[in-house]
Amino acid sequence: MNPSERALSYSRESGSNAEDAALIRRMVEADETALGALYDRWARSLYSLVLHLLRDPDEAEDVVEETFWQAWRKADSYEPSRGAVSTWLLTIGRRKALDRLRARKRNREDTVEGVSTFADIPSGAPDPASDVQSSELRENVRAALRTLPDEQREVLELGYFTGLSQAEIAELTGQPLGTVKTRMRLAMHKLRGPLSMYREVME
Repeated sequence: MNPSERALSYSRESGSNAEDAALIRRMVEADETALGALYDRWARSLYSLVLHLLRDPDEAEDVVEETFWQAWRKADSYEPSRGAVSTWLLTIGRRKALDRLRARKRNREDTVEGVSTFADIPSGAPDPASDVQSSELRENVRAALRTLPDEQREVLELGYFTGLSQAEIAELTGQPLGTVKTRMRLAMHKLRGPLSMYREVME
């Protein structure tokens, strides 16, 4: 698919988030046709993102299926105030892809080197103070994002909540890289005041 076709496809698929949210509500009511409709709207974009991360078509297809299966089972956990349905799906898919990348790395390390001692394994225990600060930051970022124009909020949501680079956002949305950079720059300028207290954390 060339850039113009991708842009047209993305524009058509994006439509109104209200339509996506309506599909989620129907999924909560166990409407399987709504899941199919959501899949048709977002599977291609999700596959593009996951394939970029995994570089393996078969694994990418598996992750897409796992993502929509989780969306089906956890449809009632979607919160419209936290971002678009597309961002929610992309976040789930990216997390699953990264889990697979980490599993690959662990398998390679175990095969080649093994684990010397239990002390070598990083602790998975959360830091309560860090968790509170991170949660507060994310909630304030979400509130600030809701004040932005849709096109600026979209690129920041993709960058902040899914961790995509500007080049990856440009590829996914079909927008020129310069447009993505400009929208991010304008958005960050508008958020400078509301999020000034978190500047050191975000930097």
